[in-house]
Amino acid sequence: MDANTAPARLKGTASWLLNQAALQATRLVTDGLGTAHARRYHYSMLAALEEFGPASQATLGRRCGIDRSDMVAMVNELADREQVERAPDPADRRRNIITITPAGVRQLKRLDEVLNHVQDDLLAPLAESERAQLTELLTRLLTHHA
Repeated sequence: MDANTAPARLKGTASWLLNQAALQATRLVTDGLGTAHARRYHYSMLAALEEFGPASQATLGRRCGIDRSDMVAMVNELADREQVERAPDPADRRRNIITITPAGVRQLKRLDEVLNHVQDDLLAPLAESERAQLTELLTRLLTHHA
């Protein structure tokens, strides 16, 4: 059901409105990251590595909400682009430690710029104070339901 065919009583609910806004946000983020030849999980992996430092593939997957079965392929993509390095863990040679590279840091900065433009596009109808208020309200909702 899309915005044009939804019943009016449904369109007035916060849950429906949040879902519709999330769909638009997802589309804008996907399209924006695509212009930088990246995907959402590329961004989350690079951001987690920059923020928390090197990590095992399992830890990185948990931080980013990526299934273990998908992690190898996703790490391979970033390693092929020389944005991360994979090396055996000196404490346990059976697992790999993933580290962001200088190229990965540069890509993360580009993706941050892309996402800043996406935020501006998504929130264009709102004043700065309204943007801050919306962010605060959404944060309260998510904190409550976490």
